[in-house]
Amino acid sequence: MKHTDRKRTLAFLLSVVLAVGFLTGCGTTLQAAYEEQAGNNSYELITISTQERATSFAANLAVGETSVAYDGFEIENASSAGLFDLTSNEVVYAFNMHAQLYMASLTKLMTALVAVKYGSLDQTLTATDSVTITESGAQLAGIKAGDTMTLEQALNILLIYSANDAANLIAENIGGSIDEFIEMMNEEANALGATNTHFTNAHGLHDDDHYTTVYDLYLIFQEAVKYEAITQIISQSSYSTTYYNASGTAQTISVNTTNAFFKQLYAAPENITILGGKTGYTNQAGQCLALYAKDVNGNPYIAIILNSASRDDVYGQMKLLLELVS
Repeated sequence: MKHTDRKRTLAFLLSVVLAVGFLTGCGTTLQAAYEEQAGNNSYELITISTQERATSFAANLAVGETSVAYDGFEIENASSAGLFDLTSNEVVYAFNMHAQLYMASLTKLMTALVAVKYGSLDQTLTATDSVTITESGAQLAGIKAGDTMTLEQALNILLIYSANDAANLIAENIGGSIDEFIEMMNEEANALGATNTHFTNAHGLHDDDHYTTVYDLYLIFQEAVKYEAITQIISQSSYSTTYYNASGTAQTISVNTTNAFFKQLYAAPENITILGGKTGYTNQAGQCLALYAKDVNGNPYIAIILNSASRDDVYGQMKLLLELVS
């Protein structure tokens, strides 16, 4: 069955289930949340002020109001933020967590999740002209048509260095085509309950119809960290490897993380260990940051900020957000 057919089938089945009216969660009756929202604004597409999520999408996961207050703390200079306790499945703090916003390279969390789920780390990927990205300022590893590397190598370059050409390399080889891979990304999002998310590419370079929410990113990220390959990669501050070009000549590449906490440009709270994460930035998305961290007892958390005004803002506010753990 084609991906589009499965998507239509899923939509029909969900409409039937929701009509029965048996969806409840966290002690609260939940509204249906399948419709993919649309809109076009330079930063915030649609703010969903009261909409909640159905447990059929997010069983055993924290579900909360669009904003969950924490006494004495308020996020500043960002459009949306959330801190999620993965042990208790609770929302510790949230601000506009159901607001649809652009996500920049946080997209690559889903790219990696789909690739690891449906691919094999040792399979060989071959680049075509689809890896050629000419957008000004786009982060690139310099992959050329005819280059070959394993999925594991490509994922390291994707998640550590945030290379957009690596995203297209992965998408085309795992999906059979980039368009088919994007269908897989959207289907995976729907299956996880991230129904206010829509992907149009595998890298996160701007598209008006490419958006997510803090809550949806939480759903995606908490699924991604179930895979050891992903948690191992995002824990690294650098990566070096050798791959081959079209003529079979070895090419060496070394990349450093885009995570400024790992670069020690900013300090995390003393009681928090940052296990990894993903950065993102475009003019339209602002500064975006998603982190996977643990407290002194080893309890894991996910913290996300979208559309922060500057790098100082996103890392400064992230530190304050993580301090709520204590």
